[in-house]
Amino acid sequence: MEQRNEARFRRFCKTMELRDDPTLIESYKKVHQKGAAWNEITQGMKEVGILDMEIYLLGTQLFMIMDTVEGFDHDHAMAELSKKPRQSEWERYVAQFQATGTEATADQKWHLMEQIYKME
Repeated sequence: MEQRNEARFRRFCKTMELRDDPTLIESYKKVHQKGAAWNEITQGMKEVGILDMEIYLLGTQLFMIMDTVEGFDHDHAMAELSKKPRQSEWERYVAQFQATGTEATADQKWHLMEQIYKME
């Protein structure tokens, strides 16, 4: 029988809606291509305990998988992240693609999802 090593991290899944505009969606995808995100944004995420992040798209719906250090306090980390260099500038920049207000923070845009199933 194969045994799995249980990873020592916490996983959070979030969702957000993009504006229903194919041109804006393509631009949003380009902003998130490898190497396109601002270095300060990636560094800030690492500093608050985010180990890995993936974002998926279906139509206008975004789905984020965020793996974090064990013991990660989501609310505290998001508050710390919002204070990092260029974070508010990044949020204003990507707001043009998102179906939210331009002054919304990342934590207000991305909605935590509830896990309802895990394969055993």
